[in-house]
Amino acid sequence: MRLTYIHHSGFAIETANFTIIIDYYQDSISKNHGVVTDRLLHRPQKLYVLASHGHADHFNPEILKWREERQDITYIFSKDIETASKTTFCDITFIDKDQQYKDDLLQIDAFGSTDLGISFRIKGDDKVIFHAGDLNNWHWNEESTKQEIKEAEEFYLRELNHLADSTPSLDIAMFPVDPRLGKDYMKGADQFLEKIPTQLFIPMHFDTAYDKAAEIKSIAEKYKTEVFVPSHRGDIIEV
Repeated sequence: MRLTYIHHSGFAIETANFTIIIDYYQDSISKNHGVVTDRLLHRPQKLYVLASHGHADHFNPEILKWREERQDITYIFSKDIETASKTTFCDITFIDKDQQYKDDLLQIDAFGSTDLGISFRIKGDDKVIFHAGDLNNWHWNEESTKQEIKEAEEFYLRELNHLADSTPSLDIAMFPVDPRLGKDYMKGADQFLEKIPTQLFIPMHFDTAYDKAAEIKSIAEKYKTEVFVPSHRGDIIEV
């Protein structure tokens, strides 16, 4: 299995049987040029394109034009994209929290978020993979009141516990580690790893703050979790 960091929260997963592109925002080199347009769209294996929610940094409507290059794309989007977008959709599967998509290659379960949309648990190729979307402990401790912080954390822990109830472990997790949160920007990731044993953790949603994202390694060591911190857009790890 090959996993490619595209940009921001965008990733591609490649196996001998399928390709998955998640939360495409921009390609790995520039807005419309990189690993996706140059290679992945031409890969012959079955292609799935997932979007966790409609925020512009997770959902780019340009992905719908990919059908002009190949007709066999399976689109799986969060329900909020259908209800909020003015775009006309055709042959797209929309799922909400606690709903599932399943075919002969993949099982994709939708879990909650602490922002818009959903998160994805993907089972395929004998792996269990999680993409958090915007699920995180978005506490903003240095800007929020104590009550706001308390409510944000309780909300996050409810969603995390719901995921953990049916997810005893993960092979791979892609999860926000966003330095804009301030001094506790890794708290949500710490709580996630404490709750769900994870073999490989990959930070996302950090823009170009690669050094800040790399600090998650010190937390992951406590849980014996390996970490892959992308060093650039288009970085690849073989799993």
